[in-house]
Amino acid sequence: MRQMAHSLLEEKLNSGEFVVTAEVGPPKGADASELVHLIDLLKTRVDAINVTDNQSSVMRFPSLGGCLLVKERGGEPILQVTCRDRNRLALQADLLLAYSRGITNVLCLTGDSVDVGDHKEAKPVFDLDSVQLLRLVGTLESGQDLSGNPLRGAPRFFAGATVHPEADFIEPQLIKFEKKVAAGARFFQTQGIFDLASLRRFMQYASQFDVYVLAGIIVLTSVRMARFMNDNVPGITVPGAIIEELTSAGKGKGRDKGIEIAARFVRAIREERLCHGVHIMAVGNEKAVPDILEAAELEVLRH
Repeated sequence: MRQMAHSLLEEKLNSGEFVVTAEVGPPKGADASELVHLIDLLKTRVDAINVTDNQSSVMRFPSLGGCLLVKERGGEPILQVTCRDRNRLALQADLLLAYSRGITNVLCLTGDSVDVGDHKEAKPVFDLDSVQLLRLVGTLESGQDLSGNPLRGAPRFFAGATVHPEADFIEPQLIKFEKKVAAGARFFQTQGIFDLASLRRFMQYASQFDVYVLAGIIVLTSVRMARFMNDNVPGITVPGAIIEELTSAGKGKGRDKGIEIAARFVRAIREERLCHGVHIMAVGNEKAVPDILEAAELEVLRH
């Protein structure tokens, strides 16, 4: 049985709408003007906006700060929270602050290793992992902190997590998926999908659980980007056929071809109703999101 909706995103998913979310990367610095521009560009075109949290262990303007801007600009934010940089005290404090400012969508992540980022000397925290963070959210919702102390005002979140349907070894992913569902995850945003057959197989399995799944769409804008992801991003495999397609586009046409490919996946997923929506990851090319939605004949207007 569906719970009462605690966010606009949850309300739209409960209603059966095909939902579109997109993520934005905050700036590396205090000037958030470009982030505000991207928020204004996307807020009426997608149903919710993720703000990444020191993605790839690269220090940036915080997800919470970005989500406050999304809220201020009239958008629907999804707070990304990683366990890499905060202990349980800081995690609880940030979640309480977020809820007090009307931010109720939370994507719970363990976080990338600091070894892949730009502060390799940083001390990783990992006091909790993503499953434990989901349980933490549930504990706060029960009116207590992790030490059993009562809260003056309990938050109510729409908690989500990630899953990787195209992992080389799917069994560990399915085990972790079930643990996340049991810990309270209500929605999932997948890692990048490049093979619809993998998504179909995963959804046959996932459909037995009362959760929503948004298929991750990575926007590739060049052959170089595709090859970089294959070589440097764990778990991501861009098929040779897509690399050939990007190559055949010719010099200077990679962005247009990448938009065409992303739109094709979005359209296919929507037409087949493979899952409950899509999550577009444009990785520095967020301005392409409206073009993808137009090419996919999917203009989402949030009222």
